[in-house]
This record gives sequence, C-alpha cells and structure tokens, in this order.
Amino acid sequence: MPRTCLLAALILLTQFSFSQQNLPGLFLSDSSMIHSSVSICIKDADNGETIMEYNPGKSLIPASVMKLITSGVSLELLGPQHVFSTFIGYSGSLNRRTSKLTGDIIIKGGGDPALGSKYFEEHYKDFLNIWVSGIKEAGIMKVSGGVIADDSYFDFLPVPAKWQWEDIGNYYGAGVYGLSVYDNTAEIHLRCSSDSLPVVVSAITPKEYRYNFDNRLFAYGSTDEGYAFAAPYSKSGWLTGTVPVNRQDFVLNASISDPPMLLAEILNKKLDSSGIKIHEAPSTARLTLRNPTENIVVISVVSSPPLSQLIEVLNHESVNLYAETLLKELGKKFRNKGSTAAGIDVVREFLVNAGIGTGGLFMEDGSGLSPRDCIDSETLTDFLVYMKNNGKYFKEFFNSLPEAGKEGTLKACFRDPVFEGRMSAKSGSMGRVRCYAGYITTNSGRNVVFSVLVNNFSGSSQKVIEGIERLSSDIILYK
Repeated sequence: MPRTCLLAALILLTQFSFSQQNLPGLFLSDSSMIHSSVSICIKDADNGETIMEYNPGKSLIPASVMKLITSGVSLELLGPQHVFSTFIGYSGSLNRRTSKLTGDIIIKGGGDPALGSKYFEEHYKDFLNIWVSGIKEAGIMKVSGGVIADDSYFDFLPVPAKWQWEDIGNYYGAGVYGLSVYDNTAEIHLRCSSDSLPVVVSAITPKEYRYNFDNRLFAYGSTDEGYAFAAPYSKSGWLTGTVPVNRQDFVLNASISDPPMLLAEILNKKLDSSGIKIHEAPSTARLTLRNPTENIVVISVVSSPPLSQLIEVLNHESVNLYAETLLKELGKKFRNKGSTAAGIDVVREFLVNAGIGTGGLFMEDGSGLSPRDCIDSETLTDFLVYMKNNGKYFKEFFNSLPEAGKEGTLKACFRDPVFEGRMSAKSGSMGRVRCYAGYITTNSGRNVVFSVLVNNFSGSSQKVIEGIERLSSDIILYK
C-alpha cells in the first residue's frame, strides 16, 4: 500500500475525524518528501490510548526533542529545587598579621552551567567583584601561589565523542566543564564590508579571552554562514565561511575552549587590579600538580538558580550546554561518575523502571546535537504520558515547554489562533531533520500527547513545518 494511502487509512481508523484537506499525507506526498522517513504517534495524555500512529517504532534522529527525555528525567531524579554550587576559598595558611596567604586562591566548581549566564544576570549579579571583596575581607593581600580553578567535578571530556567537528567550536557546541562561565560562549565582533572582502575581527568578549583565531571569514550575501573551529582545551583555532555584508558590528558566537582557565585568569586580573599581589600564574586542577581540593577554607558560595528555572531556559531556548550538564550531573549523583556515559545509563534505567520501552532509543548525548541519536515517536509519547500521570514534577516539566506561537523556539511557528493556549511542545531541527513533541488540548477539552519526527526530506523545511501545523490543527479542532 502506498505510504500516503496507508497513512490516510490509519487516520480514518482512529477516533479523530480529520478533514481530507488536512491529512498529513498531503505534505508526505510532496516531491521533497519522497526519500524522507517519518514517525508519528498521538496518544490520549490521560490514559495512554493510541489515537493515531504511523511508523511509531521507527527510530529517527530527534535533534533537540531529545531534551524532553533529559530534562524530564533530571527533574524526577534531582528535583526542581536542585542547585549547583561554586565555592571561592583558599588552601594553605594565612598570616593575618602580614595578610599573606602561603597557598592558593581556589575556585571550586560544582558543575553550574549558568554561572555568569546572560539568562540569569539578575541572579548572579557582579559575582566576580563579590569574590574579590570576600577575599579582601578574609584578610588576604598577598598570595604565594596562584588562582587555581578546580574543574574536577566532572570528567575532562567536555564534549560527547559523537559530536561533529563543525559544531564544537560554535556556541551551540560548547562543552561541559566542572567549572563553567558565561554559558561557555565568547562573542567575536566583526566588521563586514562589501562582497567577497575579508572580515575584520574588531573585538572579543569577554576581553580576557585571548584566543588565537586564524581568520578566514569573508563577507557575502545576507545570511550567516560563519563557523568557528576549535577543540576543547586548545589555544588556537580558525574562523571560516561567510557572514552578511555591510555590518559594522556582526557577532559570531564561539564556544570557549577552556572556561576554567578563563575564569581563573579573569579573577587573577581583578585581584591584581584591586591591589592583591599574586605570585604565580593562574592554572586549573587539570593542569596543576598540586591537589587544590584538599583542606579548602571557604570564603563564599554561589548557588545556581533552581533546576526548575534552568530547565525552563533549557527547553525554551534549547540550550545544549544545560542539557549536557544535567546528563553528567545524573551520572555524578547516581553513578559517582560525572560523565556522559554514566548519565545515559541513569536515563535508560529510569525509563525501564517507568515501563517505557528503550529498544528504539540510541542515546549519545543529552541535547540531541549528535546525529547518531535516535528515538521512535512512541517512546517519546509514552514518556510524555508518564510525566503527566506519574511524574512527581509534571507542573515544572510542562511549564518548561514553550507555548506554540509565543515563546522560545516555537515563537515563529504554530502562530495560527487555533493554537493559542492549546499547545506546548519542544522542537528539534538540524540539516534535513524537523521534529516536534509535546502536549495539546483539543477544543473538546481532551488532553493529547504527540510526537512527529521527520528525517531526510530534500526540499523546504517550511513545507514540513506547515504539514505538521496542519496535523496539529486538526487534532485541536476535533470535537
């Protein structure tokens, strides 16, 4: 049976009476969809009853829809009030008469992915100057050692092994470190002139990020096709591709290659400018031979926003860094290993214990950035049903999902008035991948969960999105 006929038959067998004009088969039959793979599953959110399905067991690349699993499991296991803590203190001995510390200033990371984040400026305020004031109030004016960033909370493999090289130098490919800062993202400010002319790097923020980029960017057209290539812990990389013409200040966001070292350098500079003399150069736990975690005297503690707020930003803005951090935190708390692999093991165990099938789940990370991630639409909908009916923190989970047509990654789509107040979901996209999953309330008041995964279409992504919008609209309009 042809695919569109099969899909139409499946729909007509369900309790929904979709209009023929809005059958998802219309967008599946488009020429750009000939080679595509599709998995669709729609269930009653209250009892898990299947309403409609098409290839529900086919494993496909979910992109950022994978964040639903990571964020939901993290909420259930860690709780919405879970916080990450960063400590500032010192090791060694302090002579209060001479104000000399024979030891090191220590920044002890606790995995907080949001320290200094643009999303939480009010929460963290001017934390660096608060640290400087605290060190002075402790009576320290001279340090025989240096500023050491203890980044040993997680493992020293910042990015999952199955991420692509073209991603990890850019902001969305920022790695997870035991000590992070500024979303592990640097702003590279560019001056772009006429077509095909080289682009000038005018500034880098934070200014202390002295990174050696080989600039091979050119100005061309009106779209951003610029990329940064850099490996974690490296000291050099390169910029390549094209950025829009005639821009006096175009910003390319790159991942910071060594956030712990950067933070140590920034604090070292601030201490020096405030009159505190530091004898040795800043370093990190990964590099120093000393054990910076032993016998620390704590001066100040900075706690992150609660997990419920981190997850709201994670799902609204689709922040890969936060998802990958939560995965490592699960491994740290429940396997005593702050690694991606340990976190995946915890997630899979949770799903099995929840009675959710994992046969179609192939998880390489927590964010969905790896093109080797796969999941089927039924596993996704079963998880969403579980969260609604059995989740301890469903309210926080649901509130983390952007509302269709209004918020986050759904702001530019599902804008028809029919969706207003009736759909909250997570989107996922990468090259030839468009996916959506979440919750819908129909006009009749029925609660529905849905998952639509589309891979390897060859035409316009907008046509795929419009097809999914038609399907979602029909679900809502069912009476």
